[in-house]
Amino acid sequence: MSATGWIRLSDTGTPGGTRGLAAARKGFWSGLRFTSLRLRLVLVFGLVALTAAVSASGIAYWLNREAVLTRTQDAVLRDFEQEMQNRAGALPEHPTQDEVQHTAGQMANSSQRFSVLLVAENADGTAVYGSSGGLGGVALSDVPESLRTAVNKEQKLTSANKHPYHLYWQRITDDGTPYLVAGTKVIGGGPTGYMLKSLEPEAKDLNSLAWSLGIATALALLGSALLAQALATTVLKPVHRLGVAARRLGEGKLDTRLRVSGTDELADLSRTFNSAAENLEKRVADMAGREQASRRFVADMSHELRTPLTALTAVTEVLEEELEYAGEGEGEGGSFDPMVEPAVRLVVSETRRLNDLVENLMEVTRFDAGTARLVLDDVDVADQITACIDARAWLDAVDLDAERGVHARLDPRRLDVILANLIGNALKHGGSPVRVSVARADHEIVIRVRDNGPGIPEDVLPHVFDRFYKASASRPRSEGSGLGLSIALENAHIHGGEITAENAPEGGAVFTLRLPQDPSPPADEDGGPDEETEDRGKDAKGQV
Repeated sequence: MSATGWIRLSDTGTPGGTRGLAAARKGFWSGLRFTSLRLRLVLVFGLVALTAAVSASGIAYWLNREAVLTRTQDAVLRDFEQEMQNRAGALPEHPTQDEVQHTAGQMANSSQRFSVLLVAENADGTAVYGSSGGLGGVALSDVPESLRTAVNKEQKLTSANKHPYHLYWQRITDDGTPYLVAGTKVIGGGPTGYMLKSLEPEAKDLNSLAWSLGIATALALLGSALLAQALATTVLKPVHRLGVAARRLGEGKLDTRLRVSGTDELADLSRTFNSAAENLEKRVADMAGREQASRRFVADMSHELRTPLTALTAVTEVLEEELEYAGEGEGEGGSFDPMVEPAVRLVVSETRRLNDLVENLMEVTRFDAGTARLVLDDVDVADQITACIDARAWLDAVDLDAERGVHARLDPRRLDVILANLIGNALKHGGSPVRVSVARADHEIVIRVRDNGPGIPEDVLPHVFDRFYKASASRPRSEGSGLGLSIALENAHIHGGEITAENAPEGGAVFTLRLPQDPSPPADEDGGPDEETEDRGKDAKGQV
């Protein structure tokens, strides 16, 4: 009788190589760039779901595979061991070929339906073989050599090992079909028996299970992708609305608010945005109110100053005439005390300067309030420049390079203000002769004013058009108010033009005025905003 100890030798098969597939997958993922948050969310959800599904499917397949194979294997080995005890153990010590063959056939007819090979010795000491399938049955060559060696090896008897021979088994694969091979030797000189059992039905069941798990994994991956898409939409939709609201807020629509729903972190973010937008709207409104009050104050102050300035101007004109009359001859009356004359001249000069400052402030107030308007007319640019120079007695200090017949539709008064400021600034700070040139370029008029002075310092160039800016901080008091160039720039802008300042390579400062030949006024002829602009400004409080 054989012992009941089983030793598993090895599972045979051909493992599939995965190194090339892993390298290809690594190259694919390394070449993929994640540029969309939605795509990244879907991919992360998909990878997590795929990892979980593959892990669960792999564990389930392995557990079921081991359970199925172990159950079948135990049943077959138990039946084979029982047949070896009952049938092979009943053979004589030296059976004949027919006895061995008959016994093998009886053993194969057991409930497990396995093939049997019996090996024994007859009376002559010759090995006899009996196969349940006859010539087409199991051959000794079908049994792995390692298994035959283990079956025929006599074990040393100990207190723990009471039998010299044991039952051994092994799983093999032949032409893609798995088999279970087992062998044992009857103790006491009986035959050696080998069993071959096909595991193809179990393999088919396991393949069906693998397909089912694969389909379940694919469905789980698809479901996770759909879930990730839904979650990404749920998460990113508020973020998108927040981006739109921030963009509207950046465009100046300070009444933009977000609809708040829920109590999660995104709802808190929406509340924070609404609070920040509300505070910003209040601050901007407060600043606008202060700025408007400041403009109103400047305008009111300028208007209030005009009444006393009118009286002062009349007085200073009288004083100026008296000074001129006193200078013509002392014997004809009207002379000034030498101690009083400098004071009178200072009053006349400062009154004139104060009058210019008030006029400039009123002009700046009109620009800031948006009430400055154009009164367009067809202007000969050369005639306009000549009139500006002649009115201020600058003919000897200015060289004009302009052809008559260059016409443009401009506001003559505002053009005169621009030219007077540019040419006067060149004469005051640059030095004569000042050269004024006129040219045409791409439907616009280009007027350049160049002086012969040392040029404008590089640190002053960016600020020459700033209000109240003076190049020398140590000389804050000068004849100018610091508003002339800024007013000239505003007048150019209202025409749709531009003024730039630079230093010529050969020396001297160059101011370039560019004006369109036919400007389209940004407002109606009265200077006010059009009805469409008014309607756009009355939008109700928007929500995103």
